[in-house]
Amino acid sequence: MHTADKNECHVVELGNLGLDQGGHLLIKRALRTVAVGTPIKIFGYSPELLAHLRSWCRTQGHTIEFHSSKNTAHDDASIATIYRGSAEIDRWHKAEFTGAAETPANKAAAHWGLAGRSATVEAGAPSFEFPLDTRTEVWAQEAARLYMQASSAQWNPLTAIPWEESFDLPEEIEDAVVQLMTYLIENETAALIIPAKFAAQIHPHFREIMQLLAIQAADEARHIEVFTRRALLRRNTLGLSTTGGQKSLKTLIDETDFTVAGLLLSVLGEGSFLSLLSFLHQHAPDPITREIARLVGQDEARHVAFGVAHLTWYVSENPSRLEGIAAAIERRHETLANTAGLNEEVFDALILLAAGSWQTEALGKGWNKVQQLMADMHLGRIKRLRRIGFPEARAQELSALHTRNFM
Repeated sequence: MHTADKNECHVVELGNLGLDQGGHLLIKRALRTVAVGTPIKIFGYSPELLAHLRSWCRTQGHTIEFHSSKNTAHDDASIATIYRGSAEIDRWHKAEFTGAAETPANKAAAHWGLAGRSATVEAGAPSFEFPLDTRTEVWAQEAARLYMQASSAQWNPLTAIPWEESFDLPEEIEDAVVQLMTYLIENETAALIIPAKFAAQIHPHFREIMQLLAIQAADEARHIEVFTRRALLRRNTLGLSTTGGQKSLKTLIDETDFTVAGLLLSVLGEGSFLSLLSFLHQHAPDPITREIARLVGQDEARHVAFGVAHLTWYVSENPSRLEGIAAAIERRHETLANTAGLNEEVFDALILLAAGSWQTEALGKGWNKVQQLMADMHLGRIKRLRRIGFPEARAQELSALHTRNFM
């Protein structure tokens, strides 16, 4: 209990409460209300109180004066007087404020470490080397909104997909579905690895971006799960994984620049996948595949939205870097120029699903639909590149250079 005696001196009455039982909280509370050098009288009769007071004051930087060598409940005299020291005030004065909770700093200091934004970091805290520590490098104005949206839109692979719904497909149609799922699995694996890699490099001061990348990786893990389960629903093995496909994805995983990776993966690759998933939803031969495509498409739309938002922010802060970003697309195109591009089996599977049968007329229509799919992908990429800041002609040129593997 914190009171004041008749001489207006601050008093803390501990009774039989020891400092090792929470009594120190009452003393700290009283000291916070007085200026440096102000005395506070302590009453108490816990057996170890005198020894604990001496040790506690020494560690906290306060001066103590003892009045009694005994602790007794029947003695009106205080057992000690504590004079507030300046150590705690100095500690806060030397500490560093990390800025407003709502707005991140332009650069996060290494010694802010894992402290949350708007925390005050004590002097002497260890430094953490997060490579991505500037706002320009990582930020997106829509990050907080997209994270909240992603958090509320998570779905359970076990219950959201109608796994028990019956359907009957010709063997070759089922094989086509398995081949598409095989292709999607390896692409989504790359799309998991990339945000997970960069999430660990971002300074926690930019928590919205770190959280968004983490939930994006969780989305991809869920996609891999449902694609795998659908592929193995009626088969014991997956389909063909090609060298060209793997090489294309390796260029994404090997990319070390956060912004360039976001451009190649989210703006161009996952953006193209939005068209692919819409196509798959429209032409899915069974209800399970159809619902998988719908739910995965919802998640991927958020990933694309973040990629576009970040690139738009980055270019607005660094207009001169626009052509440097374009150069990354051109370099990747040159690297993959001698690869086969889209898995032939995947291309054929898309035609067959769009055709719905082996009749020549149906196959011709299926082929045309796949051509339209690729045209839609191209137009979508142009639209997103224009939004980032590229002029129409340059956006068309860069979109045409995107990998034939779609991702």
